[in-house]
Amino acid sequence: MTASTTPDPGERAPRAAWLRDWAPSLLLIALLVVARSSLANHYHVPSGSMQPTLQPGDRVLVDMRAYGVRVPFTGLGLWGSGRPAPGDVVVFRSPADGTRLIKRVVAVGGQTVALVDGRLRIDGRPLQPDAGGDSERIGDRLVRLDLADGGGPDIAPLTIPDDMVLVLGDHRGRSADGRWFGLVPRQAFYGKALGVYWRRGEGPVWQRL
Repeated sequence: MTASTTPDPGERAPRAAWLRDWAPSLLLIALLVVARSSLANHYHVPSGSMQPTLQPGDRVLVDMRAYGVRVPFTGLGLWGSGRPAPGDVVVFRSPADGTRLIKRVVAVGGQTVALVDGRLRIDGRPLQPDAGGDSERIGDRLVRLDLADGGGPDIAPLTIPDDMVLVLGDHRGRSADGRWFGLVPRQAFYGKALGVYWRRGEGPVWQRL
């Protein structure tokens, strides 16, 4: 006769107690993972391509809801249909290799953009508030540029297709951006950068973007 395989009630009790003790913690961890991947996150700036706005080593708070909430770890949208707007600093998936990058939106679907010597024209209008200055009015933001290394490659007049976006670095002469990997589809955007909360050499800060 074979031995019974029915679990001993004494064995089930410790398992049930373990689940009762750890279930709240496990649930909290799961909620934090979902929140981080769908609601808010942070980004560590690896290079100087967005100087002077962002410095290498900056830690940036990112609103993952800005362009729609997605199923965690997927590109599937749950709700929301916000669109990247000119002037936004954004985190997105590079069309070239899938790397997460941070750049500035400079033109969106329907706009005609041109870039000469690092300076933008949108729909034929220059964005510099003063001739020869190193600032541009992009959307509702006044953006300081770094042109110490020149303006980088020019862009001949180009009309942006619907649901596509052109992103550039503020350090125009030293940024691998849309001039290299092309336009970015709207679905590739993870979120909108809200501000710098940690700066190397300074510690905690808050610099709104």
